[in-house]
Amino acid sequence: MSSKTNEVIERSERWGAHNYHPLPVVLVKAEGPFVWDIEGKRYLDMLSCYSALSHGHRHPRIVAAIERQMKHITLTSRAFYNEPYAEFCEKLAKLAGLDMVLPMNSGAEAVETALKIARAWGYRVKKVRENSAHIITAAGNFHGRTISIVSFSTEEAYRAPFGPFTPGFSSIPYGDADALEKAITPDTVAFLVEPIQGEGGIIVPPAGYLKKVIEICHKHNVLVMFDEVQTGLARTGRMFAFQHEDATPDVLVLGKALGGGILPVSACVGKREVMEVLKPGEHGSTFGGMPLSMTVGNEAIDILVEDKLSERAAELGEYAIGQLRAMKIPGVREVRGKGLLIGIEYEDFIGGAHNVGEELMKLGVLAKDTRQDTLRLAPALTIAKTDLDAGLAAVDKASRVVAAARGK
Repeated sequence: MSSKTNEVIERSERWGAHNYHPLPVVLVKAEGPFVWDIEGKRYLDMLSCYSALSHGHRHPRIVAAIERQMKHITLTSRAFYNEPYAEFCEKLAKLAGLDMVLPMNSGAEAVETALKIARAWGYRVKKVRENSAHIITAAGNFHGRTISIVSFSTEEAYRAPFGPFTPGFSSIPYGDADALEKAITPDTVAFLVEPIQGEGGIIVPPAGYLKKVIEICHKHNVLVMFDEVQTGLARTGRMFAFQHEDATPDVLVLGKALGGGILPVSACVGKREVMEVLKPGEHGSTFGGMPLSMTVGNEAIDILVEDKLSERAAELGEYAIGQLRAMKIPGVREVRGKGLLIGIEYEDFIGGAHNVGEELMKLGVLAKDTRQDTLRLAPALTIAKTDLDAGLAAVDKASRVVAAARGK
């Protein structure tokens, strides 16, 4: 590493809290699927900020939209109305096939919003016992890092040392519809689940699982809440992952790509009879729904639809998964995913997918591991096929270097 890179890293480590363990690269410039470091080296970004950069870096239409809006008004708070908010809510509700939208900022905020909605619905509509609302979650989940959210995580690394934890949650095996039905009690108000587990290792549930979830929950008068912060907005080859099975939830949680790679924008989208349980003053956000972020969200949605990025993700994803499997890379246990959300799971002798990620960085490609043994690939949905090919070739080469270094 050069002195410039070292200086930034040392200052970051000295003055910044150590809640991340970044790769040793300092990024200063970005465009499309590429980023440049402080030394001028170019990298292909195959992580895309965990799907937040589905449009690529600095999409010109989104940059232009935010520049236009900044000349007029940026922040109002929800104490007043603003036009981009009205447009955003209508556009997103229609896109999802639902009725009402509650914009927030981060994905974790949107999940917390969904939890509050579910509990309020449980007391005001289902009439469960006071302070007894029960929400079911799935093992291996990742919904954020607030106290309540880590309370129902099954990963000890996310929980310790943050207790005591929020009560009212239970966990069942992911992808097991029978376990869901057995876990429902008279006080159960909702089932919160990811249609594909992202941080959990790009885990795709059995075919028909989402439809079965809808059937079971509605039979027992339980809300279905799909967390599509990572899978939503064209990432998996459909606009929303639940559309692979035509399994519309009662509440849909979105974030990441909703901000077009520019601003944090998230939202809860739901059926009217569910969303209307919240009354004025019971929930809010200073920055949620502000004109600037709503403008970005509107443009981000328009690009996804007009440029047919879900279709592009489906086509390129099928191609990429096929290519990775055909390469027969040593040390690879499984390649899985949908669209351009791809997980490459490695055998134990590789010593963790982070080793492949570090080797990839030397080759000018950026990607990160999840759950230790799985390398996640989630490039921009706008990536050119030639650039995708280069990224896949680098994965092959980096994996072989790591395997050879370990005598395999």
